[in-house]
Amino acid sequence: MPRPPITRTTLVAALLALPVLTVTAALLMAPPPRGTAGRAACTGRTLASWSVDPGPAAAFARYGDDNSRTDDWTGGDGTHSVRLPDGRTLWLFSDTFLDRVHPAPTPQGAPYRWRTTDTGGTPFLRHNSLVVMSPSGTPERTLTGGSPAAPGPFFPDPPGGGWRWPVHATVEPRTPGSTEQVVRVLLWNRVPGASPWIFGAPRGTDVATLSLPDLRLESLTPVADQSAATDPARRVLYGTALVRDGDHAYVFGGDNPPSAAADSGYLARVPTGRLADRAAWRFWDGGHWQPDAGRAAPVLRAGGRRGVGSAFTVARDHGTWVLLTMDTAGRGGAGLRTITGYWSCSPQGPWHGPVGRITPPRPAGPDPGHIAVYNPQAHPEFTAGAGLLLSYDVNWLGPPGAAADPVVNGDVELYRPRFLRVRLAPVRR
Repeated sequence: MPRPPITRTTLVAALLALPVLTVTAALLMAPPPRGTAGRAACTGRTLASWSVDPGPAAAFARYGDDNSRTDDWTGGDGTHSVRLPDGRTLWLFSDTFLDRVHPAPTPQGAPYRWRTTDTGGTPFLRHNSLVVMSPSGTPERTLTGGSPAAPGPFFPDPPGGGWRWPVHATVEPRTPGSTEQVVRVLLWNRVPGASPWIFGAPRGTDVATLSLPDLRLESLTPVADQSAATDPARRVLYGTALVRDGDHAYVFGGDNPPSAAADSGYLARVPTGRLADRAAWRFWDGGHWQPDAGRAAPVLRAGGRRGVGSAFTVARDHGTWVLLTMDTAGRGGAGLRTITGYWSCSPQGPWHGPVGRITPPRPAGPDPGHIAVYNPQAHPEFTAGAGLLLSYDVNWLGPPGAAADPVVNGDVELYRPRFLRVRLAPVRR
């Protein structure tokens, strides 16, 4: 069915609820605490420099502009990635455009590549798709559900309504100690809702298991069902970030109170090989790891200028945990244009910040004043001497009542990820 028009109000809600760069100019001036039990002290990390990396964006542009098929990716957001054992990279996208891309100019004479929505295909694929990239860095194929004539989401919608948005993914043993590896994908499970939940109320977190090397969907397992919480604003969705440390995966998430200026960040941990085992999940309650998700306490509590957007990223740099998020102090305006940062010596905190606000480059587009930036994501598998690879998504956020589809179809660059190389360095004191 056709995609409903996107208004300014609904798009703000969507971008801040999506699986939503640049970076901080001075992440962090507080003195570092001692490490937690058994850990040496770490040091604060700050952004030393950043630069645009045009390579990944150009690779996706070549792939998206190739009209040899019209049932594959031409644009999307919610950009996450995971390196596979054979050297390929699996990219996970949320809402995705398909269909045909035409060279400039548009029928109106504008100098942009543009997308048609009248080829008889499905121009807008709700909820999720996957793109497989070769070891050489070339996107090669799009994985969806359904059929070529009627593609659907790769991860099917839950029975009874709702949808799944993919967030972080990782490769791990099928079971602890197993030599067979699988891909685990964390998914946000949402259900239809009325205002203010116009893009769905959070229901919980699922984990998908994909076989290797063929990437066949084997199972979908609820691991953090939050439906028992009657107030959707108190439900935490996990998976916006996942970092491995020792024999555990640390899984970050957030609540999404629609009336608040920012979200609070939460944390779970799971032993390696058991991400799809609900019984293995433990949630940080402020002092201990325990199995009841309903007793989880924030590791980064929203309030004042502190807090996270529901889409943030966490990476390790020289032993220090670094979190990058949209600047929640500017929600609805600067909050969709700037990034701020926090750092910690352990995943459960204390987290120091926020410090620094930098606005990432945005495409010119037909209406640059209404282009939003969101969803900063680290891609450590692409880190090299040039620095950590960070992606961010862009979209058009027009005036009230204005539909976004004609604009993002009129310039395909407005719904494709962009990339930066970021260097971090010790904080100077």
